[in-house]
Amino acid sequence: MNRFKASKFRHTEARLSRREAWITGIRAGSIASCGNHVKASCHWIAFNAEAAGVLGIVPLECKDGGKRTVSQLCCHSDVVTDFDFSPFDQLLLATGSVDETVKVWRLPESGQDMPSSAGLTLGPGAAPVDMLQFHPTADAVLASGAGKRITIWDVGQQQPMTALDMHGDQLQSLAWKGDGRLLGTSCKDKKLRIFDPRASPAASQSVLGHENNKDSRLLWMGSSDCLISIGFSQMRQREVKLWDTRRFSGAMLTMALDTSPGAAIPLYDADTGLLVLAEKGENLLYCLEVAHAQPALTQVTQCWTEGSTRGLGAVPRLALDVMACEVLRVLQLTDTALVPISYVVPRKSIQDFHEDLFPDCTGTLPATSAQAWWAGDNQQVGRVSLHPARRPMETFTSPVITCTQLQAADTGPADTDADQSECSGYSSPSSLASPGSATTSLSASTGPSSGFASSPSQKSLQSILGPSSRFRHAQGRVLHRDTHLTNLRGLSLTTPGECDGFCANHQRVALPLLSAGGQIAILELSKPGRLPDVAMPTIQNSTAVADLSWDPFDPRRLAVAGEDAKIRLWRIPEGGLQETLQEPEAVLQGHTEKIYSIRFHPVASDLLVSSSYDMTVRIWELSARREALCLWGHTDQIFSLAWSPDGKKLATVSKDTRLRLYEPRRSAQPQQEGPGPEGSRGARLVWVCGGDYLLVSGFDSRSERRILLYRAQALPEGPLSVLGLDVAPSTLLPFYDEDTSVVFLTGKGDTRVFLYEVTPEPPYFLECNSFTSNEPHKGFVFLPKTVCEVREVEFARALRLGQSTLEPVAFHVPRVKKEYFQDDIYLPTRVWWEPALGGSSWLAGQDGQQRRASLRPADMTPVSEAPKEAPARKFVPASVYLEEKSDEQKKEELLSAMVARLGNRDDPLPQDSFEGVDEDEWD
Repeated sequence: MNRFKASKFRHTEARLSRREAWITGIRAGSIASCGNHVKASCHWIAFNAEAAGVLGIVPLECKDGGKRTVSQLCCHSDVVTDFDFSPFDQLLLATGSVDETVKVWRLPESGQDMPSSAGLTLGPGAAPVDMLQFHPTADAVLASGAGKRITIWDVGQQQPMTALDMHGDQLQSLAWKGDGRLLGTSCKDKKLRIFDPRASPAASQSVLGHENNKDSRLLWMGSSDCLISIGFSQMRQREVKLWDTRRFSGAMLTMALDTSPGAAIPLYDADTGLLVLAEKGENLLYCLEVAHAQPALTQVTQCWTEGSTRGLGAVPRLALDVMACEVLRVLQLTDTALVPISYVVPRKSIQDFHEDLFPDCTGTLPATSAQAWWAGDNQQVGRVSLHPARRPMETFTSPVITCTQLQAADTGPADTDADQSECSGYSSPSSLASPGSATTSLSASTGPSSGFASSPSQKSLQSILGPSSRFRHAQGRVLHRDTHLTNLRGLSLTTPGECDGFCANHQRVALPLLSAGGQIAILELSKPGRLPDVAMPTIQNSTAVADLSWDPFDPRRLAVAGEDAKIRLWRIPEGGLQETLQEPEAVLQGHTEKIYSIRFHPVASDLLVSSSYDMTVRIWELSARREALCLWGHTDQIFSLAWSPDGKKLATVSKDTRLRLYEPRRSAQPQQEGPGPEGSRGARLVWVCGGDYLLVSGFDSRSERRILLYRAQALPEGPLSVLGLDVAPSTLLPFYDEDTSVVFLTGKGDTRVFLYEVTPEPPYFLECNSFTSNEPHKGFVFLPKTVCEVREVEFARALRLGQSTLEPVAFHVPRVKKEYFQDDIYLPTRVWWEPALGGSSWLAGQDGQQRRASLRPADMTPVSEAPKEAPARKFVPASVYLEEKSDEQKKEELLSAMVARLGNRDDPLPQDSFEGVDEDEWD
């Protein structure tokens, strides 16, 4: 008879608080979005205000018993659609908006001014952000819904982890399962979907939810396999359904409520099983008890309120008055007030703690970090007691933007617009037990000002924090749609890992197609726009493409390595393909097995190098159509090879975890060998710092992506520096700009491009702002430096290959005086498009050096020759010195004095001097 035992919550009462406890004097916004419009942490309440882009912020409790003051948080340039507090860091708030961005804010602890700028910004995306929800077990993981797509963000790294497949129609809600493994969604196409984001972007389960496509909501019942959905029937009657994902073909139970037309706002408490439902525009609140062991929905009580509901939010369990038997508290947002409503279970004794009503609840210390969760960690958040004498006292501060204030001191007034806060790195999960020990590393990107009265100079803080890159404010942006190539069809998105996926020069791009026969599309970059739906002329390579590359000295010659161990040379007619090419200009044959990759010589014409499954590296003389040299010494698959900038040496990295350096004209065996990346999943390498160093991207033994820097003349000594980046399956493809020493790193299927300036002295890698795209790219290839628009201070341009589009992405440095040529950025560039000598001369032992040319337009004056403006003298009114200073001001003055003394050392770092440009030249 135990299954018929009466519930201990059957007598729960809903009690409206006295008017004195209401938060009045507010003007709530009437926003048509699927958000709750009011949410609370243990410190703050946030709600939608009337003004667009503004949230009202008010303390949850008033310690002195006085009236609570409502503050304004100016978040976005358009309407705030949804927001969410972190379940662990009670001061961390994420906001989403119609302006297509997600922002993360750190609110003050109490009584301080609201921040004037966000700690960090995610996006913008391609659609307004409709919903947000933090992950329940991992810190700094955030799910956002925009249009038909859900993106899972690693907030600390400021990049998407994955983007879930497009839904059939507009998203209506999303919800994390209590254990953090799965995510559920409801959609306007009437379907409920279940996703395992770490396994696949596609839905693992789906089912027809409610027969009407009006607003629907989905909630998980804690960590169980059961779901609650609220929607409308075909007759427009509101209904609540219970689902079991183990039997997801149909609902376990359906309960009809009423025929109200308003959208429902549901709140579910997994510890008590209570479900509170409010309808927008109505003044009735339902309270139901949910049981999933034997599916049941029981109405506990109804509550009529004075004002109609604009929004509804729940107060965290750790903030409840347990000694008054308060098992649930909700906050009703009306037009002019926030009304607390307490759900109380009446008991005779109110002096005892009732263990049966208040089981241990989820604590506020995260179980894992974002990267660990993405790698498969499923640890659960520890539970804590609600007993007043046994409550935990520790608090958690997320490392996501804890460094914002210190970084803000490093940011001059002219840098504010260009900077974005970013704290990369994360402490190990074990350190989460001690929030104060969570270590974060300050990135080179500094954050916006947090309202300090005065800030130490940038150079003084640099002497403490270390050097930073001149390109730390670099920004990437997708160029206008008029420059895109769209309606790409039938692309081959499964090229080998040793291939970049496609190749491009300053005139045209070559794209492998999925069709049989190894077809290759040749598109002219001078003819952007939508491609016709009819078939276009292609190259018929007759075998699947393994790798392809344009001749740097002949923009019409394309080399294609096939899976039949042959290399075919194709010549593109002037003006592009007009008819299908079936016969190559030449065929090179010598490898006995499939070819990995091919690379043209950077200095000598008519020279090509290739690597193969036969574990040989062969150098071809194209003018004679013969194999000139064959290199040996590899014992396993060759992941990557690269010529040195002067063309004298060749480096390779192999699956046998060895790095090899050849001088091909001297010996067929490697000159040096050294330890490469530990992982055997893939690796790439590129020469940096004038050819004196090698940068290798690969994996460690735990599949973490990392980059390693080697001194080219000392490979056996191992790497000088190793930098871990993230956990992802694709190999990072590096591109190095020798003029700026900036390396760009991204992988197929990634959404983020890492930027680092590489230096030959410690710390070797200086972090710059990353570029993040809206969806994963299938390839990311850089164009020659000559296509950059120097008038916009653009120093690199790439082509981003999407599912059906090819988009140019420009990387530029924000500067104020763009009318001047920024000669500190644009050094004379190597004339790579002209050979220094012929291939036969190089094989005979000769060496050549390409000339250098300036990129400065004739009508631009170098910024180093610009007239210096006298700095305006700043006068401080005497009233400032007469005012009594606060403790915070005194602390800041002390910090400024200490930093000033440290900054007056006689041995400043070399990076402290910025050649050719003053500090006020930055945006």
